[in-house]
Amino acid sequence: MSCSPVAVVTGSNKGIGFAIVRALGKQFSGDVYLTARDADRGRAAVAELQAEGLKPLFHQLDINDLQSIRALRDFLKEKYGGLNVLINNAGIAFKVADTTPFATQAEVTLRTNFFATRNVCTELLPLLKPNGRVVNISSIVSVRALAGCSQDLQQKFRSDTITEEELMKLMEKFVEDAKKGVHEREGWPNTAYGVSKIGVTVLSRIQARLLNETRKADGILLNACCPGWVRTDMAGPKAPKTPEEGAETPVYLAFLPPGADRPHGQFVSEKKVLPW
Repeated sequence: MSCSPVAVVTGSNKGIGFAIVRALGKQFSGDVYLTARDADRGRAAVAELQAEGLKPLFHQLDINDLQSIRALRDFLKEKYGGLNVLINNAGIAFKVADTTPFATQAEVTLRTNFFATRNVCTELLPLLKPNGRVVNISSIVSVRALAGCSQDLQQKFRSDTITEEELMKLMEKFVEDAKKGVHEREGWPNTAYGVSKIGVTVLSRIQARLLNETRKADGILLNACCPGWVRTDMAGPKAPKTPEEGAETPVYLAFLPPGADRPHGQFVSEKKVLPW
C-alpha cells in the first residue's frame, strides 16, 4: 500500500478540471488522479501534462455509472487506504440556444450534476483521511436560481436541518414537475442547470454538517464553490476567465491548511464565503 497522499479530480480531461489537475500537480505533495469517462481522452490529457513535466496519473471514471465509481473507490482503498482530496468537478450544461425539451434537459442535467455527484460522495467520502479536503464545484447560478424559487422552496433549501433524503426528494420533484410542464407553477425557476447546482450547494451544507456530527476531530473541510464564468466548451468563448483562473478557488479550498476549521459547509466564490 502506498503511503503517498492522493487527490482525485472528477471530469478532468479538459476545461476547469484539467486546470485543477495541472495546479495540483505543481503544488500537491502526492499522487494526483485525472479522471475521465473516455480512457483515450483521459490518457491524452495526462500525456499533455506529462509533457509539461508534471506527473498526473489516470483512472477511468464515469460518474453516471455506479460500478465505475465503486471501481475507483476500491482502487483507492486498496492502493492508498483512503483519500486526501476530492474535487467533484464533473458536470454538464445545455447551451442556452439548445432546443432539447426542458423536461429532458431537467432529467439529464440533474442526473449528472446532482444525483451522480451525490453517488460519488456516498462512495468516496467514507475514505477521507484526517485533514481531508472536499470541493464540490457548484455555480453562482445556484444563488440566482435560489432567488427565483418560491418562498417555500427557498426556506427548505436554506434550512440548517434539511436531510439528504429530503433534498433528494426535492430534486426528484423538480424533474417530475418539469416533465409535467408545471415546474414554474410549483415554484421552480426555469433553469435546470441552476436547480442542479442548488442541489450541489445544499448537499455540501448537509455533508459538512454530517462530518461535524460524525468526524469532528478529523479536521475534514468540505465546501461548495463557484469557479466563475470560465472559457470552456461548456461556458463558451465569451467567458472572461481562463480555466487556470477558474481553478484558483477550488485549489485554494483543496489546500486549506491542516488545523483550519473554516470555511466548512460554505459556498465560496473568489476565495470568499458568500451568504446562502
